[in-house]
Amino acid sequence: MPAELKRKRETAEEVSFPKNKIKILLLEGVSARGIKMLQDAGFQVEALKTALTEEELLVKIKGLHILGIRSKTQVSKKVIEASDKLLAMACFCIGTDQIDLQAAQDNGIPVFNAPFANTRSVAELIIGNIVGLSRKIGECTAAMHRGAWFKQAIGCFEIRGKTLGIVGFGHIGAQVSVLAESMGMKVVYWDVIPKLPMGNATQI
Repeated sequence: MPAELKRKRETAEEVSFPKNKIKILLLEGVSARGIKMLQDAGFQVEALKTALTEEELLVKIKGLHILGIRSKTQVSKKVIEASDKLLAMACFCIGTDQIDLQAAQDNGIPVFNAPFANTRSVAELIIGNIVGLSRKIGECTAAMHRGAWFKQAIGCFEIRGKTLGIVGFGHIGAQVSVLAESMGMKVVYWDVIPKLPMGNATQI
């Protein structure tokens, strides 16, 4: 490592808040891999598999620097104002409505989210469900467990050539549109604001 770069790194370490003093609380079963990454980096990490109530958060928030949640935990104004060292909050999901954003802003606490984290996974699941419904996979599976075996495909259809309507053309809707078109479907969508179509999709 060049001497100048080494000197800059050493200077940064001297003035930065020591990682081993930063306390992180992760709720609702955050990925074990992510927890290990933070621990390996030297942070103090406490991870719980469940959400906490407001009363429980009021206790845990004392002395906490980073709070990581998913969608069930509700972080109220009361919790935010009870914090004494909170530096940031992270939502490991698309939305942030489970946090009182105005209270966070008033107290100078940034809130981060992961808007693209599950986009593709959800889009693929939707396509899978479309195929499953069109082929009556659920009904046939239930019948098979009862001992019946239907060789005919009465009432089952290919999705190619069918029209898919999407309400809300956000990140997930746009990905569903791309996947549906690749399988031969025609896509129309509606959104509260004009959105640039993906592929040959049409806004209505």
